[in-house]
Amino acid sequence: MEQIRLFALGGLDEDGKNLTVIEINDDIFVIDAGLKYPAADHLGIEMIIPDFSYLIQNKHRIKAVFITQGHDDVMAALPYLLKEAKVPVYTTPLTAMILDNLCKQYELKDVEIHRIKRNGSFTVGSRKIRTFGITHSMADAFGIALWTEYGWIVYTSEFIIDFDVHNEAFQCDITEFSELGKQGVLALLTESVGSDRAGHTSPSHKIASYFEKALDEASNRIIVTLYEQNVYRLIEVLDLAAKYKKKVFFYNDEQRDLLRLVEKLGYYRMPVGIEVSRENFNNTRDDLIILVSGSGPKVFNTMYKIATLEDKLIELRKEDTVVILSPMVPGTEKESGRMENELYKEDVSIITLDRKKVTSMHASIEDLKMITYLLKPKYYIPIHGEYRHLINNANVALDMGYQANKIIVLDNGQIAFFKEGELKDMTQLIKLEEIMIDGNEHLDVSGLILKDRELLSTDGVIVIGMVINFNSKAVIGGPDVQSRGVIYLKDADYIVKELGNVFENTINEFVNAKKYENMAVRVEAKDRMQKYLMKETGKRPLLLPVIVELNLPE
Repeated sequence: MEQIRLFALGGLDEDGKNLTVIEINDDIFVIDAGLKYPAADHLGIEMIIPDFSYLIQNKHRIKAVFITQGHDDVMAALPYLLKEAKVPVYTTPLTAMILDNLCKQYELKDVEIHRIKRNGSFTVGSRKIRTFGITHSMADAFGIALWTEYGWIVYTSEFIIDFDVHNEAFQCDITEFSELGKQGVLALLTESVGSDRAGHTSPSHKIASYFEKALDEASNRIIVTLYEQNVYRLIEVLDLAAKYKKKVFFYNDEQRDLLRLVEKLGYYRMPVGIEVSRENFNNTRDDLIILVSGSGPKVFNTMYKIATLEDKLIELRKEDTVVILSPMVPGTEKESGRMENELYKEDVSIITLDRKKVTSMHASIEDLKMITYLLKPKYYIPIHGEYRHLINNANVALDMGYQANKIIVLDNGQIAFFKEGELKDMTQLIKLEEIMIDGNEHLDVSGLILKDRELLSTDGVIVIGMVINFNSKAVIGGPDVQSRGVIYLKDADYIVKELGNVFENTINEFVNAKKYENMAVRVEAKDRMQKYLMKETGKRPLLLPVIVELNLPE
């Protein structure tokens, strides 16, 4: 008798950081391990990743990690798990090649990566696994099904239904869903990001008509912004460039390297003769499409640098047309707005996508209904999205006649427990922390560092130092006050003097009371000085009192 636990360590009530766990008896199967881009108030944070503590504690039970496609929100956090747990990874060839490069970047060796087919069957241990190709903006994407004695558990990943796709690396065969449905599906876990959109996503995901308009109207150079990992949209641009006899220049080596992997696998061939190398690039050429790409906010930061004339390679001209094919996504609002603002200042022609007419490649309501109709799951579990998306997705199932007790909306760490093929409990919780990455190695989960950075960005910092005799504890030097972003010291002598008095008086009080201890004195002095600064300036700067104790000869 199999007992099943389904839960997510990320991806619920948030955009990105996707990680789903399926436990069948003692076996753990992990699906995806992605990152989330930090919000504007996450100062200095490069990415946010799932809390892997539970998986690391139970690494001996992990039978497989399945990575369903090569986007950052699905796979980029995997190295942080592999550093702590040597577990087998299963994915398709393109994603495997991307993972190989990622592991080299993180200096991970002997990673066990199994290359599997988009449409195929295999076993992990004694567990029967089935994969099925899906249509998404990244080539080689797939969904996955795990067999239990009560039917399949199906995870769709991110997908759309598009019958006009001719490239096999992007195709989705809906007969696969029908076959799984006939065999019986216990639970369907399906994405929610587009669940508030009526109809099918296709053909609204295509940008060809918008970009063709730009090509027709622009007599000079075109600069295009693209998300680095949106291979589907990149191919659209390259095919149109060839059609209009335009040359193409890749500003970012990373996107060109990704395309080389796609070409190496035979998934696409860039039209011959359209690429301009970096050595042959010049700013006067008009028959050129410049591809500016990046992941998340990076694409907007790069284009902002070009717009402010700070880039060493691209010199923006008033005759240029800028086509923004990288629509704003959560976590990029600030960078996107800043970029567009600067572009308008340069008086270039700007073409942006109408978000109501051009949609991202996520399942809309009719896509979700189609896959649900074909699979006929017993339980319906919305995943991937903010809470409003999850509820919208749940409403899709309600509209299809599912009862509320067959629709499971979870929070990160909340466990859906199944026994004898029935949902028995949803009260168990795994405590999770926000894991914020500051550089490749440093992890901060306390929030204290972010609080300090926020103070630095708004109210500035004051460092005040005193020197005392180690033996007598008498003040022999200072105060030395350094202020950044708080007050102009030459205009605030009285504040500097009073801060020194407060600090020195605090030291003397503790010495006289025979309670002197370096840390305790600094904490008390900091509290007193902060109250004084708030009264005099209205600010609460980051205040760093320092006491240097010198062991002087008697």
